[in-house]
Amino acid sequence: MPKMSGAKPVATPIRSTAAALLMSLGCVAATHAADCPRKGVLGTSRVLAVDPAKFPRVGLKSFPQTLPLRDHEVVLTFDDGPWPPTTPKVLADEIEHGISAVELALHGVATTTPSTPFFRFPGFESTPATLNFLQAQGIAVFGADLWASDWIRLTPQQELKLLIKRLKVSNRGIILLHDPKAQTAAMLPAFLRYLRDNDYHVVHLVPKQPGVDSEAGP
Repeated sequence: MPKMSGAKPVATPIRSTAAALLMSLGCVAATHAADCPRKGVLGTSRVLAVDPAKFPRVGLKSFPQTLPLRDHEVVLTFDDGPWPPTTPKVLADEIEHGISAVELALHGVATTTPSTPFFRFPGFESTPATLNFLQAQGIAVFGADLWASDWIRLTPQQELKLLIKRLKVSNRGIILLHDPKAQTAAMLPAFLRYLRDNDYHVVHLVPKQPGVDSEAGP
């Protein structure tokens, strides 16, 4: 699964970078859309290649633009922060350090060029200057279209009800969840069953490559 780097959104479990990974739980198509070989498990319906030049900032909770998803298509993203001891350091003009930390953890090489040019600010704490910096580097900034509010103490059943209610309003979108939350982990199997049983489709995101179609799959 692709990981968003940077102050973390996407990226992965590096606490200092609020990692959020783009994933389609159940099965993930690395290079092409595919049905999951296990019966009854949610797979990915297609791959959407995101061009940071065309979609520099996405997620209607923070920006006026989001991804060109079809009706009943969702992108599942997971964050593992923000974390009070580290998030401010990432936001204090240390974006490149955050990217470098994620790349070192994922690939063993400390570089300020992210292998996946997707980024989410911890707590969505962006500024015009940091947004412009990332756009100039060709890195797409991810917000979210809806979330489960799993930073609030809820039962898994309450969180599921809230998330489904919000999804029914838009019928599509970038969904934000937090993987360290026990209530979210307990809620996820039921939510994935809901997506499958109600004909929702998970879209797998990859960076757009020159000369490659922006999407694949039906």
